[in-house]
Amino acid sequence: MPAISRRDLLAARGPKNKVDPRRPYAFLVEKERSAAGRMEDVATIFLTNKECPFSCVYCDLWKNTTDRRVQPGDIPAQIDYALSRLPPAKTVKLYNSGNFFDPHAIPPQDHDAIISRVRHFDRVIVENHPSLTGEKCVRFRDQLGTELEIAMGLETVHSTVLPLLNKQMTVEDFCRATALLRQHSIHVRAFVLLMPPFMPAEEAVHWAVRSVATAIQAGAGCTAIIPTRGGNGLMEQFAAQGEFTPPTLSMLEDSFAASLALPEFTAQNSCVFVDLWDLAKLYTCDRCGPLRKARLEQMNNQQENLAAIVCDCCPS
Repeated sequence: MPAISRRDLLAARGPKNKVDPRRPYAFLVEKERSAAGRMEDVATIFLTNKECPFSCVYCDLWKNTTDRRVQPGDIPAQIDYALSRLPPAKTVKLYNSGNFFDPHAIPPQDHDAIISRVRHFDRVIVENHPSLTGEKCVRFRDQLGTELEIAMGLETVHSTVLPLLNKQMTVEDFCRATALLRQHSIHVRAFVLLMPPFMPAEEAVHWAVRSVATAIQAGAGCTAIIPTRGGNGLMEQFAAQGEFTPPTLSMLEDSFAASLALPEFTAQNSCVFVDLWDLAKLYTCDRCGPLRKARLEQMNNQQENLAAIVCDCCPS
C-alpha cells in the first residue's frame, strides 16, 4: 500500500465544524481512576487551535480545528471560559486535537498564562507527538510546579501497519520520548488503536495487547485502548477497498481483559483503560450493549477483569 499523500487526505474530507478561537469546542468533568487507585474528578478541556501537521490517516480531530494559528491570549481565554463553568477537579486535561508543544498550535508566549491558570491542579495532562517531545516539556513542567503527564499516541507496534498510518514516527521514537520524560519525572499516557486500517481482523486483539505491553514496558503509567472509528472520509474509502473494518465490541472486551492479565500490567503498577466514547456504535444488541458498556466502565474503575455479560438474545 503506497503512502497516502496530503492531497488525497484533504480531498477525502468533508467540511470542518465552525469553531471560535476564543472558546474551547467542548469541556466536561469525568471520573477516572488515579495512579493512587482513587476515583477522582478530571476536568477535560478540548482546546480550539490550528490543525495538527501530522495528518494521520485515521484522525477525525481536524474537524474542530482552525486553518490558522490562534492569536496569543486565545488559549488562556478558552481555559478561563471552561474553568469558570466546570465544577472543581483535581486533574485537568488540556487536549488540543494535536500537540501541546507545537508552537503553531499553542503559542509559546501563552505558556506562562496557561500555567497560572492550571498550576493549582494536582496533575495537568497534555497531548503531544513523540517528535515534539523534548527539553521544552521539562521546562514547562519546572515552571508548572505540579505533576505533568504527557499523552502520546503509540497506536500500534505492528511493523507494517504503523508506517501506513502516516503517524511519522516509529516505536523506537515513542520509547525514546517516553524514556526522556520519565527521566525527568514526567508521567506518560499512551494511546493504542484497536483495529487500525490495514490491520487483519484476526490479528487485531493480538496487536492491541502487544502494543499495550510495549507502552507499559517503555514507561507509560496509563494506556488507553481506543476502538478505531470511521467518519473522516478517508476511512470510508479504506472500508470500500477492504482495508478497514470497524472493530467489534467483543474485540474491545477481549483486548481489555488480555491487557489486564499482562505480566507487565501487574509488575509496573500501571493503569489500562478502554475508551468508551461513542461506544453505542459498536452495539449489535440493544439489550446487552449498555450492560457490556457498564461492565467495561466498571473494569476501567476497578482495573480488574469482571465476568462477561451473558445475553439470551445473542448467539453463544
